[in-house]
Amino acid sequence: MSHAYLIFHLNLAFSSIPTEARPEVIRKCYWPLLELIRKTKVPVGIELTGWTLNQIVEIDPEWIDCFRSMLRNGQCELIGSGWSQIIGPLVPYLINVRNQALGLEAYRQLLDVEPNIALVNEMAYSTGLVDVYAEAGYRGIIMDRDNVRLALGLEHRPLSMMPTHAQGCGEVSLPVLWSDSILFQRLQRVVHGDIPVTEYTSYIKRRIEQGEKMLPIYCNDAEIFDYRPGRFAAESRLHSEGEWLRFERVLKQLQSECELNWLSPSEALSKQFGDAEKKTSRLTSIIQPIPVKKQAKYNINRWAVSGRDDLWLNTACHQLFQAMQKSGEDSSECWREVCELWASDLRTHITDLRWQETLEQIAGLKLKWALADSVPREHRKPQKISESVLIESDEEGIFLTINTPALKLVLNKRRGMTIHTLAFKSQGFAALIGTLSQGYFQTIELGADFYSGGVLIEIPSQHARLTDLEWVSPQVQQFGSELSISAVIAFDQGKLRKTILVDTVAEKVRLRYEFDDWERPLGSVRVGKVTLLPEAFTGDLTIESVNGGAGKELFCLNRNVDYGKAASVLVSSSSALACSDGRVSIHDDMGNGVELEWHPAVSAAIVMLQHVHTHGAHLTRLWFSLAELDDTSRRGGRLLPFEFEIKPLKKY
Repeated sequence: MSHAYLIFHLNLAFSSIPTEARPEVIRKCYWPLLELIRKTKVPVGIELTGWTLNQIVEIDPEWIDCFRSMLRNGQCELIGSGWSQIIGPLVPYLINVRNQALGLEAYRQLLDVEPNIALVNEMAYSTGLVDVYAEAGYRGIIMDRDNVRLALGLEHRPLSMMPTHAQGCGEVSLPVLWSDSILFQRLQRVVHGDIPVTEYTSYIKRRIEQGEKMLPIYCNDAEIFDYRPGRFAAESRLHSEGEWLRFERVLKQLQSECELNWLSPSEALSKQFGDAEKKTSRLTSIIQPIPVKKQAKYNINRWAVSGRDDLWLNTACHQLFQAMQKSGEDSSECWREVCELWASDLRTHITDLRWQETLEQIAGLKLKWALADSVPREHRKPQKISESVLIESDEEGIFLTINTPALKLVLNKRRGMTIHTLAFKSQGFAALIGTLSQGYFQTIELGADFYSGGVLIEIPSQHARLTDLEWVSPQVQQFGSELSISAVIAFDQGKLRKTILVDTVAEKVRLRYEFDDWERPLGSVRVGKVTLLPEAFTGDLTIESVNGGAGKELFCLNRNVDYGKAASVLVSSSSALACSDGRVSIHDDMGNGVELEWHPAVSAAIVMLQHVHTHGAHLTRLWFSLAELDDTSRRGGRLLPFEFEIKPLKKY
């Protein structure tokens, strides 16, 4: 006999549900869910945030009473979420910790229950989140397995090969109950009437015949049955049969034809663990550093740098978090408010009214903590260039060389002050990053120049591909201990002010990009491309970054990847590193490498990677994205200035 389980995600903050429609959602979706449980006697898992619970209490307290009673009687099971539905890898560790603590407090107060299992918000997972959930006291997590299979190279292996436990950044691990994107999408389609019930049951039978013993039949939204959130113009019509009634009919048909044994999520987790040998593994890799649910078009960038103005919104949240810490404010009310502003739904298909409310809420908090809307441009008095700095030009006026006691930097004026080479004293002045000229690689697929420090902006609707690879005549000045090399490049859309700041004493270089008079384009904006020079590295490369947890996550570059490759015509990228603390480093087996550092409270950019092995060499590039295109993208928004620092790797 095969076992099965159902988990419903309840979310009154659903991006495209207007505030005034929440009572209708409770009536059309949440009450029918409880009725489905009564009729079928399936011990369904119900996951919802503390915020959603609070909203239901205000709108329909009777539903809470009924839910509490059913939980007490074991008719269903509460699954944890947190106070707000947050994309954990993108936010600081302390936000994740407090979000879980506030959620558990709400469950205890309103339901008198503390959940044993947490569902990873939006199935946006990172290794560091395991430690967060374990610290909160959870005894297991729910995560979608399809992209984890890709991460671990198990996509063509039996499901029995999947890990039973997810390991955190250290020794902590938690058992995992798997969700399945294909299974929940198939059930949605049959309930909506897009496929016949007979076709659906045949599909489930086939999976059982192939040896599947534990079926996550459904693990997704409740608000899509007998209600349409209004995210897309082409949403399917409501089924005339009544979708909750159709759901009930499908479950009964599954029961009669497939003889499924329905388990609660906790029972399923215990049985899954008890029936298999314990297999503990990290669930991420360089292929999928932050796995999410569903297909590649649904990736971490939809909450990081797309939406209405995600870059600005995430930056503002970092600012508010830092201001709250600096003020010493530690009330639950303030923590809840900041967690709510980090909610995933504000970053996707948010309605006009709710977006305006969000802007007003942020403005009020900025006023409360005396935060400026923008970072003022520096106005410093130039001084005489230090005698320890040597500046030279080649005979053709293309290359500008800056030598200090700590580093050597060569810039290409013909290509917009891109970095030709950068070398540090502590690494024997051997250049680690720079430019790989056309012809370096033997394959025509890589038959181009690969620069460092460049900018690439693509706006499909305008058929525009903009770069900074133009002749420039930079202005060279010294301010304090920094040598400033700056130039302005004009585009039809606005001006790009590019500045390279060389520390005349220490081993560090800063690159700054300012977009004067720009509106955030409906496309991709990628800056600061850093190209590694392959001959400077020995053995395999490793990337280290923090993605929402307390510890660093390590990714071995043992596969070809390109996070900036379009997932579809309408989705410009496929993955990224969250780097929630504003740092990323890359090094070889000898510890030789570079570290990049920036301030998310100035510009919360996302980090992308391209790594390609070819004919004994490798092309490895890191860059920062300020905007990406997907189905959540909307016109308007701010293109924030961005600045990052390059320095030789030092362990931290």
